[in-house]
Amino acid sequence: MTDNHFKLRCGGGLCCKGCGKQDRQLNTYDWLADIPGNADEQEMVEVQFKNTRKSYFRNSNRLRLEKGDIVAVEANPGHDIGVVTLTGKLVLLQMKKANLKSDMEIKRIYRKVKPVDMDKYKEAKEKEHATMIRSRQIAKELNLQMKIGDVEYQGDGNKAIFYYIADERVDFRRLIKVLAETFHVRIEMKQIGARQEAGRIGGIGPCGRELCCATWMTNFVSVSTGAARIQDISLNPQKLAGQCAKLKCCLNYEIDSYVEAQHKLPSKEIELETSTGTFYFAKADILKGLITYSSDKNMLANTVTISATRAFQIISMNRYGEKPDNLTETEQKNNLDKTVDLVEQESLTRFDKRKSNNRKKRYKNGNWSRQGENNLPQSNNQTAQNQLSNADSEQQDNPNKIRHSNKQGFGNPNRPSKDNNRRDNGNKGPKNENRRNIPQHKQINNDQPIK
Repeated sequence: MTDNHFKLRCGGGLCCKGCGKQDRQLNTYDWLADIPGNADEQEMVEVQFKNTRKSYFRNSNRLRLEKGDIVAVEANPGHDIGVVTLTGKLVLLQMKKANLKSDMEIKRIYRKVKPVDMDKYKEAKEKEHATMIRSRQIAKELNLQMKIGDVEYQGDGNKAIFYYIADERVDFRRLIKVLAETFHVRIEMKQIGARQEAGRIGGIGPCGRELCCATWMTNFVSVSTGAARIQDISLNPQKLAGQCAKLKCCLNYEIDSYVEAQHKLPSKEIELETSTGTFYFAKADILKGLITYSSDKNMLANTVTISATRAFQIISMNRYGEKPDNLTETEQKNNLDKTVDLVEQESLTRFDKRKSNNRKKRYKNGNWSRQGENNLPQSNNQTAQNQLSNADSEQQDNPNKIRHSNKQGFGNPNRPSKDNNRRDNGNKGPKNENRRNIPQHKQINNDQPIK
């Protein structure tokens, strides 16, 4: 059996060397994993056990260990089984974070696990659930105000750790004697908080995501109601409490941003004086910088919402004894310059392409016409008729003068426009016609088609 047989790997085997291959909650990313010789320079190794329990051991035998190896480590009494989570130089930084020194008395790593060690380990793990159920019954029989949340057996099965939750101090000396006589192992009691218990069970929060305490949180900081007051959140216990029946940990996530934004707002105790009366602070949108004032101090009446900049302007005016006509005087003047056509905004054709003024000529039934000529206004049609009548009278007076088509499209629609570069070909249109030049010195009869 190879050494890699007892090794914890990621699901697809595609993880990089530095990423975690076990519990992501306790994972420490090793950003020095790809540096050659990083794991050989330090003898300290980080090992993880059940229920977010980690410890540091000395690799005195100089074993070649990698992240994910299952090892047998020194315990009191016997030995325990754990998973290597970190090696190399970063272990010293993690020990410093945990207030541990490398010169302290640290237990050592015995070996990589063997098949015999794994068999004992599996037998011990199979007894954990039954032991937890039985221990709860014993605690209830002894009338102890505590809840046993989980049981963890040591790798060799000689010791068991009982995790319990209790609001008050509990005298469990008698409980330890009964448990030792019942299970014939060494007993260790360890108290955990409600947040750790919720993280161990897991669940989905009201945000729709997995609980933070069950995914990435390891250090649980106390949360006070002051965090909710700073963020102007209503003090509703049902909404502020999490699965652990404590205040949600996420109340502390954005409190720094709210504190910083509040420094840009005037004090809530400042009253704004106007010519119409006094306005008092009602509420504020901290992140947007908007403040709502009310004319009544005890209730919402005649509320006006202004920006923080406008509020500071009024406060500065009040200091010099000036009173504006209203709170939004300056803002209303600025808004008058910006006119918006609401009818045009709601038009169904606001996204359509505008029609071009350059109307194309069409050739149909031997006649030339321009697109959209029939849609011209009545005044334009009248002007075109006047121009045609004037041109006819001028032609009658001067028969030798050639009348050219109007360049603006108001010429005779029954005759083609005279162009030296354009030729006629019957009803085929101007694109595919056989062109021929028409001498300009000849008079064209509008009643006869061009041959």
